[in-house]
This record gives sequence, structure tokens and C-alpha cells, in this order.
Amino acid sequence: MECIRIRRATGMDAARLTALVQESQAYRGQYAAAIDGYEVTAAYVERHQVFAAVDVADRVVGFYSLMLDLAELDLAFVSDEVQGMGVGKLLMEHMLDQARSAGLADVRVVSNPPAERFYLRMGAERVGVVAPTPPKVTWERPELRFVVGRQRVTSGEVTATR
Repeated sequence: MECIRIRRATGMDAARLTALVQESQAYRGQYAAAIDGYEVTAAYVERHQVFAAVDVADRVVGFYSLMLDLAELDLAFVSDEVQGMGVGKLLMEHMLDQARSAGLADVRVVSNPPAERFYLRMGAERVGVVAPTPPKVTWERPELRFVVGRQRVTSGEVTATR
């Protein structure tokens, strides 16, 4: 058993955050172009609300980025090796807590199609679709919304099994 906690990401985490994006099985096949060459830079991490899920050895196993000025979840990734163990749920609960603390009424999510079911399970509602943005994104993406006051938030740690 292993405890996972959420901490503010730092510029020193940028390479590992980029690796999580690049290694994601959710972006294989037809979705690969969306992350081709994508990099989470130290400047991005320092400029935005980026939080990392880390294990007891401070190894990054997931992260999210909440854009307060846009009220939007910009990035959210969980390492393939810990998916299904509650890390994504912990990240979303933390994100909603941060959104609530910032006074946001809702948070927009433009999802990769395979991730839509996860966001719906976390309490988001589908509000539309976002048109393709070629050349990298050639498919429609679900647009979802978390209503911040409607979500149940719990703070703390999750025990994950490996």
C-alpha cells in the first residue's frame, strides 16, 4: 500500500509532467498528434496553478493545471501504472477545492474523448462539443463543466495499491 498526496508542482517537476503527457496511453493512435512535441515547461508550472500527485518517494504519478482566469482545467494526467487506483479522483477533488477557494462557480473541461467518462463519473456534466483545431486535433472534443458548489470535496490522501 502506498499513500499519494497532492502538492504544488514546481519548475523542477516540468520534465516529469511532460513525460506523463508523452507516455499517456490515452493519446495513442488517432489522438497522438495532439501531444506530439508537447512540453510542460518550468515557466508554465511557475505561472499557473499546477498540482502534482506524488507517492511517498515524491515521485510524480499525476497532475493537473487549473487556469483560474479562464475557470478551466487545462491539463490533467495520471500515470498509466496507477490509473484505476483513485489518483485521478484525488486530483479532481483537489482541483474542485482549489476552484472553490478561488471563488469559481464552475470549471470548464475540454476533454480527450476517451477521458469523458472519467469526468462524468467525477460529477462533470456535458455541455457541448468543441470543433476540431487542425492540424493537431482533427476530431471533436467533449466540452464538460464542473459546477463547483455541487461537487463533494474531501481533502487528504488516498491509499493506492500497486
